[in-house]
Amino acid sequence: MSGPSLAKAQNSSQLPFEKLLESSPDAIVVTDQDGRIIGANAQLEKLFGFHRSELLDKPVEALIPERFRSAHPGHRKTFHSEPRMRPMGVGVELYGRRKDGSEFPVDIMLSPVETTEGRAVLSVVYDISEKKRAQEALRKSEQQLRSLVESVRDYAILLLDTEGGVSTWNPGAERIIGYKAEEIIGRHFSCFYTAEDIERGKPEEALRVAASKGRFEDESYRVRKDGSRFWANAVITAIQDLNGQLFGFAKVTRDLTERRRAEEALLSELSHVLLSNLEIGTLLSAFSAAIRQVVPHDFATLELHDPETNEFRLQILDAAYGKEVLVKETVVPAEGSATGWVFRAREPLILARLDSTRFQPKTLQHFLAAGLKSACWLPLVSRDRVLGVLAVASHREAAFGEKDAYMLGQIANQVGIAVDNALAFRQIGELRDRLNQEKLYLEEELRSEYGFAGIVGKSPRFQNILKLVETVAPTDSTVLILGETGTGKELIARAIHQLSARQDRTFIKLNCAAIPSGLLESELFGHEKGAFTGAISRRIGRFELANQGTIFLDEIGEITSELQPKLLRVLQEQEFERLGSTSTLRTDTRLIAATNRDLAAMVAEQKFRADLYYRLQVFPIHVPPLRERREDIPLLVRHFAKQIAVKMHKNIDSIPGETMNLLVQYGWPGNIRELQNVIERAVILSSGPQLQVPLSDLTPRGVPESGKNDETLEEAERKHIVSVLTDTDWVLGGPKGAAIRLGMKRSTLQFRMKKLGISRPQ
Repeated sequence: MSGPSLAKAQNSSQLPFEKLLESSPDAIVVTDQDGRIIGANAQLEKLFGFHRSELLDKPVEALIPERFRSAHPGHRKTFHSEPRMRPMGVGVELYGRRKDGSEFPVDIMLSPVETTEGRAVLSVVYDISEKKRAQEALRKSEQQLRSLVESVRDYAILLLDTEGGVSTWNPGAERIIGYKAEEIIGRHFSCFYTAEDIERGKPEEALRVAASKGRFEDESYRVRKDGSRFWANAVITAIQDLNGQLFGFAKVTRDLTERRRAEEALLSELSHVLLSNLEIGTLLSAFSAAIRQVVPHDFATLELHDPETNEFRLQILDAAYGKEVLVKETVVPAEGSATGWVFRAREPLILARLDSTRFQPKTLQHFLAAGLKSACWLPLVSRDRVLGVLAVASHREAAFGEKDAYMLGQIANQVGIAVDNALAFRQIGELRDRLNQEKLYLEEELRSEYGFAGIVGKSPRFQNILKLVETVAPTDSTVLILGETGTGKELIARAIHQLSARQDRTFIKLNCAAIPSGLLESELFGHEKGAFTGAISRRIGRFELANQGTIFLDEIGEITSELQPKLLRVLQEQEFERLGSTSTLRTDTRLIAATNRDLAAMVAEQKFRADLYYRLQVFPIHVPPLRERREDIPLLVRHFAKQIAVKMHKNIDSIPGETMNLLVQYGWPGNIRELQNVIERAVILSSGPQLQVPLSDLTPRGVPESGKNDETLEEAERKHIVSVLTDTDWVLGGPKGAAIRLGMKRSTLQFRMKKLGISRPQ
């Protein structure tokens, strides 16, 4: 540092300090309290273009653009009033002025320096032109990226923080998912997932995979703001800084609902075609047509595994250039072939180029000879057993991608099942020719279709009953089965038990009308030795036997008023005492009740407790009488005829059409039970293979008036629900809602309201 003013201010002890400033790589200028320059180093000369002799004793404002000079003395005065080291330029725009008049952006570090002539100010000046240019370039890049993202309306593009919080939201996201930016920014992105996926922890797993592997992609259902679901492809990419530290995620979502619907429609059609054909020849044509709709290709084969030779028999499905290129059936070895690898790995395989693979060329000769250049293989799996491989090939290189493999995989699943069925059918082909509608095997197929052992029926009304059974069975809710005598209420109860989680436990049944009222309590809850005359030993009751299982109480309307509170206690508290005992027992039992009586009318007549009635009918199922499901009568006739004929060692294989018409037209006041008895008598009287039903048994009789009980019951239920809803101001849930008052779940109440046509008054 030089100059007469500075030289006078410094003594000999300050010379090392002067050398230190001169050797600094940064531009430094020293000013006195009046703002005059008393020193400058070489870097300052280089930065501003002045020689230091031109600056000494000049105001520091000579280095400042003219538009800032008037305000600078005030800033200098403020600094001298509170001198301390501090930066300038952070958050504000500072500029320096070169000798040639050009301006450039700077940051300045100010520091007070004590000299013999008083306090001076040392200013370190940094040229930040490059930094500004980089910031401007980054700003423009970000603006361009933002404009690009906001212009994309077919994709939901958003940024997430490391915890999954949404930080940006583009118009495409608003269009697809429905939220506005101000509604979603700051919320966790899991709000787009279904409740099932959230429960499985899928959002968190997606972030973990993306963070560890850099990328996560999946296709599944997502949820819009209005609660509707859509099929989406989502890609989550990890964002890292220059040090490799994670600081967020980018998420791109595409709505593929229409594509999904088209795929499901195609697969449904394909499934119907494949599973309805059992001849291999017919299946080959069906395979070819289905695959062509999904993935463009030039060649397709079905390669079935021969376990005896460990080879694959290749069947051509589709060849755009003509099937004469290959022989009708080609053998592919398991070892060294792509087919064998897929068979063992049970995974799809895509080869972008067939002439440069790790597999032996001779195993691909049937493709290479035809000029095919790329291919995709998929395993055919049925009943957890690999049957063979489905392959498609193309004259183009890299013709197949992951999406093609996915769609072909969906078809391969159907093909595997169809081939398995066809192979099994080939082994029992003779049996197929002997089946027809008059041979009584239809009932067995219907039973396997719905999975309800002993229950036969295909009428729409009866199928609705079976759907209700499937819906309520997995729950532990109480079920009330209503219907006339002989309609099969016990079979419905058994079906509910068999489809529940309690299927491996005991199913206990009790007909309340068949037990004397004085003994019914003992049957239900048991008794201790000496509890009453004749009680010579302890007896375990039905509720105790049914622990962790199901108890079916038929004719529940016959229970006496004295016993009804005890039954209600078991339902509500799962507690009871044996007769003659003071010890309270607990039971985990599901109750299914049935009756042919009008319980609502009994409640009105005070013959049945209202609280027990509403506790029983959490989920009522009305079983229709046989006269209201006449479509099922032919099925039931065949079922009973076959069943009874087997027991009697007879062969009944056909039923005259006239007889069947009479059976369908008959009123059946005794319902299914009466029908079974008539068929049993007919089997006994039939001497040949044709069922002979005495016409005298089918004389039309009076049919009981239908619908009265159901209408009365539903009307009483409707009135009660409306009354409770009115009392609760139509609040369904919560501790003071109508659902609690009625002793049922909110969802059950909503179901009953919909069924009974109850809606809140406007």
